[in-house]
Amino acid sequence: MALIRMQQLVKKYGDLTVIPGLDLDIADHEFVVLVGPSGCGKSTLLRVLAGLEPIDGGELYIGDRKVNDVPAAQRDIAMVFQDYALYPHMTVRQNMAFALEMRGMGRSEIATRVEHAARLLDIGPYLDRRPKALSGGQRQRVAMGRAIVRDPQVFLFDEPLSNLDAKLRAQVRTEIKALSQTLRTTMVFVTHDQIEAMTMADRIVIMKSGVIQQVGTPEEVYETPANQFVASFIGSPSMNFMPVTRDGEQLVLADGKHLADTADLARRMPANGSAVLGVRPEHFLVVPEASAAISARIDLVEPLGSDTLIHLKIAGTDAIARVEPDLRPRPGDVVSLAPVPGKTHLFEASSGAVIL
Repeated sequence: MALIRMQQLVKKYGDLTVIPGLDLDIADHEFVVLVGPSGCGKSTLLRVLAGLEPIDGGELYIGDRKVNDVPAAQRDIAMVFQDYALYPHMTVRQNMAFALEMRGMGRSEIATRVEHAARLLDIGPYLDRRPKALSGGQRQRVAMGRAIVRDPQVFLFDEPLSNLDAKLRAQVRTEIKALSQTLRTTMVFVTHDQIEAMTMADRIVIMKSGVIQQVGTPEEVYETPANQFVASFIGSPSMNFMPVTRDGEQLVLADGKHLADTADLARRMPANGSAVLGVRPEHFLVVPEASAAISARIDLVEPLGSDTLIHLKIAGTDAIARVEPDLRPRPGDVVSLAPVPGKTHLFEASSGAVIL
């Protein structure tokens, strides 16, 4: 059993509190991704889990065992680092076998485990090469293989794909996800890339300044963000945000434009109150010009093949809409847009919390 439980976990560096009391449960066999901007505390939390950093408060359990003061080597955890951390003078086989040899494991068992991991990761042909003779993707597979042979309770990944190019990153991302389904071992993966989080995780933990903003499946955090920060971080390009006020049963943009089909949103707002309307780029419809539509001049066009991004200003606020490439938009064109009913979000102007 490899359930992970954190209760009021605190981590400090001198007078700086990086994690100010975190509660999180990770289920046995679950693939959880910690995501957030640089400096949000996700890598620090991973190092605390690994035993590489001491805990300054709270409790940490792995399985049924409290591990606050348990050394890293005794936590039955394997960690895959961003920079691979391979021994350059050893072959791939030796790198993968080293930790098992230090445990005093027999040669035949070591050989069996190394061969099994090599088959899983398709690195059998490279077992007698040294790391310098491998590509970045192959080195990352070796680093994963070195973790797999240990058969740990928990795998920890610290931004393992950040040194790979875009194509290889997508390939290795798929391999790690498939590996998690094969091994059925608890995995905690740290990244600042929300696309990695969305495509890999069973659940995503979104962090900001050491505080969890939301925990949920990829679908939950995308479709029902808890606040404006989550809404801005999850989704690419980011959600558009526009200040709005209420006029009766309609929302009104900063330029006085009334938005159609917004009665449900308007009713959530206090009379004469203000809020922030959130619309994802893919949730704009291109509509015929009409009084109910948002008309804006296109500033920039980004053709992506399957679709096209248009950059424009809505009521003085920068915005992006995702449109069909057949529209063939050009800078300077005026386009009429309308938010897709039921796909918009409303946030408090002051706190950023979602208004339900």
